[in-house]
Amino acid sequence: MKIIDAHLHFCPDEPGYFSDIAVAAGHENTEEHLRSEYKRLGIVGGIVMGNGGLELSDHDKYPEYLRYCIGLDSMYLRDSGGNIPESAWLLVEKHLQRDNCVGIKLYAGYNPFYITDPMYGPCYELAKAYKKPVAVHTGETAGIGAILKYSHPLTLDEAAVLHPDVNFVMCHYGNPWLQDAACVLAKNENVSADFSGLLEGRNIPDEYFRENRGYTDYLMTWIKYMGDYSRLMFGTDWPLANLEDYIGFTERLIPEKYHEAVFSGNAGRIYGLPW
Repeated sequence: MKIIDAHLHFCPDEPGYFSDIAVAAGHENTEEHLRSEYKRLGIVGGIVMGNGGLELSDHDKYPEYLRYCIGLDSMYLRDSGGNIPESAWLLVEKHLQRDNCVGIKLYAGYNPFYITDPMYGPCYELAKAYKKPVAVHTGETAGIGAILKYSHPLTLDEAAVLHPDVNFVMCHYGNPWLQDAACVLAKNENVSADFSGLLEGRNIPDEYFRENRGYTDYLMTWIKYMGDYSRLMFGTDWPLANLEDYIGFTERLIPEKYHEAVFSGNAGRIYGLPW
């Protein structure tokens, strides 16, 4: 089965956070290791949710099997005061003109602004013009510095209504607000979701489903409520979790007849991928 990882981070060989969580997940935070694991597991490519700056050179390091979403993350917006300069949007547009840039990533929660804030207006204009989706962090955040009210999946509902010609991706299925996430997805046909960030570290699927039955039953209930498997995508949040574990987890989570769509077909269509 062909697999596309619709949500990962790529900061190879950097000491600290990403290297530490890679080791905890049974991996190494190197490009060589990622390439090897992708090949072993049948993952043909992935989409990097771009951390860091907006300069084009900041995103020249991706190997041929990766695409990226240009990210407006907290490192860039920390001192913006709710005012993104025109120069930033000009850089975002230059990224969107690249074939390997497949969308824009907004870090709701990590940035203390709702995604309907007027400062994001150019984001949606560019996404519409270039027909590339806007991926939005939703749900729980890493660390204590973020503010969760901005990352609640219900905030994506308003954005989807205000911008019906923009395709949105709800990252992390709004976890743990699964009921609200499912409602937003069911209501808005221009919203899709990825399943990244639901696991951390090592997790044997059979044990995980047995020991966390309340959570997994609840998650499957609200996936079924949403009902449209053509808008759901496999993703791992690499290097947060073990890749092989995540495949097994998702295979258990999604009915087998939808595996091909969720593991690769939907991401290929939504992000316009060549694989």
